[in-house]
Amino acid sequence: MTKVLMTFPHGKFKVLTLSYDDGRYADRRLVQLMNDYGIKGTFHLNSGLFGAKDRVPREDIAELFRGHEISAHTVTHPTIARCPKEQLVHEIMEDRMELESIAGYTVRGMSYPNGSFNKAIKEILPMLGIEYSRVTESTGGFGMPDDWHEWKPTCHHYRNRNLLHLTESFLAANKSQYLYMMYVWGHSYEFDNDNNWELIETFCARAGRRDDIWYATNIEIVDYVKSFHRLQFSASRSFVYNPSASPVWIQANGKIVEIGGGSEVQLT
Repeated sequence: MTKVLMTFPHGKFKVLTLSYDDGRYADRRLVQLMNDYGIKGTFHLNSGLFGAKDRVPREDIAELFRGHEISAHTVTHPTIARCPKEQLVHEIMEDRMELESIAGYTVRGMSYPNGSFNKAIKEILPMLGIEYSRVTESTGGFGMPDDWHEWKPTCHHYRNRNLLHLTESFLAANKSQYLYMMYVWGHSYEFDNDNNWELIETFCARAGRRDDIWYATNIEIVDYVKSFHRLQFSASRSFVYNPSASPVWIQANGKIVEIGGGSEVQLT
């Protein structure tokens, strides 16, 4: 029988994604740096705070984050585990509606403001159209999440103080029987506060524009993994049908195979 393993697009087994909160002015410098090195990320925004103090104004949002993902972070950034459910629903749905009017696509992800969440919130999110949410607890590893609504990143860019060490470990990973995800999060204004822009510049220079890495936004990773799990394999795994619109790549008996959207592929 055919032995099947999931891969990322084009047979890659490593993915890199960044995740930054609050929509501060320093995002401009960060986005330019990411664009220069072909790195993609997700920016979690508070729609009720656009233009306040050092936050990016509404009229600049769409162009600034073009090519990246605009994601929810609630309207006003409350500690939501302390809020009534009515306020929680308002904060998320109003944020989604405003962000969607700017982005022109459905906003389906978020990060928890102040890292605040609980089991009840996680259970409500799917009913509010939120398919994933990032927490602040870091793993220090490169594993894939088993709970999209408690998505733990690899590291904060500075709090762990080992970003570049982790980057070298990620780049050196070469066992294709595994999938490796490096997920870095933070706030762009922290580079100004800590006077350490050279840290993220070095990271991007080392990790960017590599042929063996898939550079993706948070929602692109979610969508791709879900597309893989929607694949319909025959019992013998001799053929597979992809009901999704997007292609999925697998390793079948050691060979990389692309299964186009809406197509059936013989594996033996």
